[in-house]
Amino acid sequence: MVDEETAPVVELIFQLCVEGNGPGKIARMLKERSIPTPGTIEFQRTGRTRNYHPDNPCGWNESSISNILEQDAYLGRTTNFKTTKLSYKSKKTIENTPDKWVVFEDTHKAIIDPETWEIVQKAREQRRRPTKMGEMGMFSGLAYCSDCGARLYHCRTASWTHEQECYTCATYRNKKGCSAHYIRAVVLEQLVLQNLQRVVAYAQEDEDEFVRRIMENKMTLQRTEQEKAKRKLEKQERRYNELDTIIQRLYEDHVVGKLSEERFAKLSEGYEQEQAALKQSIEDLSTIVHAAQTQAVNVQSFLKIVKKYTQPTELTPALLREFVEKIVVHAPDKSSGHRVQRIDVHYNFIGEIDFSPEFSRYSKKTTA
Repeated sequence: MVDEETAPVVELIFQLCVEGNGPGKIARMLKERSIPTPGTIEFQRTGRTRNYHPDNPCGWNESSISNILEQDAYLGRTTNFKTTKLSYKSKKTIENTPDKWVVFEDTHKAIIDPETWEIVQKAREQRRRPTKMGEMGMFSGLAYCSDCGARLYHCRTASWTHEQECYTCATYRNKKGCSAHYIRAVVLEQLVLQNLQRVVAYAQEDEDEFVRRIMENKMTLQRTEQEKAKRKLEKQERRYNELDTIIQRLYEDHVVGKLSEERFAKLSEGYEQEQAALKQSIEDLSTIVHAAQTQAVNVQSFLKIVKKYTQPTELTPALLREFVEKIVVHAPDKSSGHRVQRIDVHYNFIGEIDFSPEFSRYSKKTTA
């Protein structure tokens, strides 16, 4: 049953995470709002003092917040067999891998919707670092370098104004060969907002056409990935069969005395290791080839988020995290005499949107 007193606190914790706050900061925010901890609530209801701290009744800790953000029971589901024991005599609990879990959907009323859950889990995977001033950039954990794939770091000092804040490639900062991909925070904010405004307007004005174009783009991308995986799979399967023949010949040469025991062991071990690696790769590629055709993009989840908003006029951390999965920043181009910089915005549930050359020029290529 949903606890009507504490359910709003759970919703608040998830919303604060969507807005880009980590468990530690969320814990501090709950304390500042004088929200009692689960241990305090338990004491007030039952008198149990197990997790009650009378000198700090609103002292949330980071691990409690993390645990709440990982509880899929809030989705209205029950997940069994997350842990096991070697035997009924053993007291040691062993964590099971997710493939051994058994999930039962709709066992009770949900507190958190699937879209919010998905956004929070992605945000939790994107580990972010605050600046030396203790601040967290709006795009920290979301912006990536187009060339090396590293994250862009938020740069900020006490003497800088907001207009001077910027993001630079982590690889460049570590002096490992990539260029800076420098972009000012206000410029990145402007580019993403323009992109988001165009996408939201498109989805709101003609929902059916929006869904059709998204699905069309997704299927085109899937076909490309599938063909690439198929070619690689065929090549690896040929090599796997070749290794079978090679290993058989090695064995025959060893039997008739053409190869010493030591030489045979060394060669056969190398080929068998290669074959084992190929076997795993073939299994992975086969999954891609067979799954690509049936994989569907969850456009409706994206539209559900769109319907929560009118046309956005300001980019906030909450708005950004709800819509955007990641932002790829390209190196600036100065060949025209002007500094032009391109960004690619990948949205939650639907990926990157690139409907036409006109759309691409408007939303993703702007003088920085």
